[in-house]
Amino acid sequence: MASIRKRGPYQWEARVRKKGRPIQCKTCETRKEAEDWAKGIETEMRQGIFVCRKEAESTTLAEALDRYAKEVTVDKKGAPQELRRIESWKRHPLSHRFLATLRGVDFAQYRDDRQTQGKSPSTVRLELAIISHLFNVAHKEWGMESLANPVQAIRLPSAGRARDRRLQEGEETRLLDVAKISKSNEIGSIIIIALETGARRSELVSMQWEHINLTAKTWHIPETKNGDARTVPLSSRATAALQGLPRRIDGRVWGIRHADGITQAFNRVCKQAGIEALRFHDLRHEATSRFFELGTLGIMEVSSITGHKDLKMLKRYTHLRAEDLAAKLG
Repeated sequence: MASIRKRGPYQWEARVRKKGRPIQCKTCETRKEAEDWAKGIETEMRQGIFVCRKEAESTTLAEALDRYAKEVTVDKKGAPQELRRIESWKRHPLSHRFLATLRGVDFAQYRDDRQTQGKSPSTVRLELAIISHLFNVAHKEWGMESLANPVQAIRLPSAGRARDRRLQEGEETRLLDVAKISKSNEIGSIIIIALETGARRSELVSMQWEHINLTAKTWHIPETKNGDARTVPLSSRATAALQGLPRRIDGRVWGIRHADGITQAFNRVCKQAGIEALRFHDLRHEATSRFFELGTLGIMEVSSITGHKDLKMLKRYTHLRAEDLAAKLG
C-alpha cells in the first residue's frame, strides 16, 4: 500500500509497503509525480517484476567509482592508468549524480564535450569504457539489477586509423645522440632494446637481470599484457646494450620504475632532438615492421617475439615501406 505525505513546501514523499518486500521511498517535487511513481512500483510488485532501486538511487557515480577502483581496477595490469582516469571522472559534475539518474544523453554530451576539447577518439573511448563496465558490474554483482547501462545506448567515437608512424631517415641517430647527454642516462639503452625486441613499456620497465641470459641471448618476460609469459631473442645489438649497463643491487635493469617515467624521458629526448609526433609506442611499431622487412621471419615467428596474440592486430603494425617492397619486386 502506498502513502503520500508532504515534506517541506516543495517536496512530496511516496512510500510503498508490501509484505515480503523492502519499503520503497522516493521524494518528488509534486504530489502527482509521487503518486505516479508509487503506482508504478505497486504494479511491478503485483506483476512480480519489481527490482529494488534503492541502492542505485542513493549511490553517486563518484561512490561507485571508488568501489570499482578497489574491487575491479586494482586487479588490472593497467591499474595505474585506469586509476588516473577514475580520478578525472570524479572531478566531473556527472560524478555527483546518482547512478539511477544517469542517462545516455548525459554521456553523449560528455563524449561531444571531450572531442570538442581536442581529446582523441581512443581517449574518449577508454574513458567511457570505464563507466560502461562499472554499470555492468553494478548490475550483475552489486545488487543493482534495476540499472541499465547508459553508455551502451550511445555511439562511441570512431576508433580511427591505427598509427603507422615510422622512424624517418636520421631520426634514430638523433635520438640516440641526444640520449647520451640526456638527464636520464638509461633512456638511450631503453630505446635500443625497444627497437630490437618490440617490447612494450610495461615489459621494459619491469626487466630483471635474473630473466636475462646474455650467453643464450634471451630475455624471459614472466608477465605480459595478455597474461602469457614469453621468451624474447636478443639481437647482438640488444645484447651489447645490456652488457654495457651497470648491475643494480636490487636486480632491476633500470632505475626507472614506472612506464610513465620511460615516456617522460623519451619525450624530453624527442623535444631536444627536434623530432615531432613520435611516441614511445611507435618504437614497437617500428621494431615489428623491421622484423618483417628482414624477409626471413614469418608472421608466427614475429608474433612469438612481440607477443601479439591477435594476428589482425599484428597486421596493423606491419606497414612496410613501399620503396622497400618495390626493391624486392625488381
